[in-house]
Amino acid sequence: MTRTGLLGGSFNPAHDGHRQISLHAIRRLGLDEMWWLVSPGNPLKPAEGMAPLAARYASARRFARRAPIRPTFIEAELGTRYTIDTLRRLVRRYPRRRFLWVMGADNLAQFHRWRDWRTIARTVPIAVVTRPGYYGQALKAPAMGWLRRFVRPAVEARHWTSWSLPSLVLLELPPDPSSATALRAAHPKWHDEALYSFQPRAIRDRVTRKPLPERRPFAPKRTRSAH
Repeated sequence: MTRTGLLGGSFNPAHDGHRQISLHAIRRLGLDEMWWLVSPGNPLKPAEGMAPLAARYASARRFARRAPIRPTFIEAELGTRYTIDTLRRLVRRYPRRRFLWVMGADNLAQFHRWRDWRTIARTVPIAVVTRPGYYGQALKAPAMGWLRRFVRPAVEARHWTSWSLPSLVLLELPPDPSSATALRAAHPKWHDEALYSFQPRAIRDRVTRKPLPERRPFAPKRTRSAH
């Protein structure tokens, strides 16, 4: 079995914080590799200001270089909008992999808004890594009222493949001040620069090796169970 972490996000743009979280998680959890699921469109984020998928994928590839990190736009190929649907498809498609969901503490704070979030926790183990300013808030998150009973000791993090589900581990990692919002404000045209070094034929998925689908990203809906 290939021990594979899944880090989902808009990567609008990708930055060193994504890389550092992934490298720490790989080491602490004993992962063989990390997949960055570059979302076609995050239902919990407004479409305005969201760069094209190709640009966001290109920036993810840049920050994944020389690391066991594989950016992928497989959700665009699968046509899945919600995390639970993506996980179900991945588990079926890759039976020789063991998947673990990795997310920041900011996502844990809104985890109760995700579609079928309890089913997500029953499908794969979850590792939550800290981000500056969010950890305390995340521990008080509505979802933790249910998840708290399933928390595993961080010292056992490398044994996650033997855990029964649901299982959650909290990893306190060195904070990183990187912010996609700040990067967009400082470089509004970052997406043009991200695509400059890529020829159209080079936009191929690092997991499936397929070209970028020619389709529009999902339009987000205003709903409480949207992720």
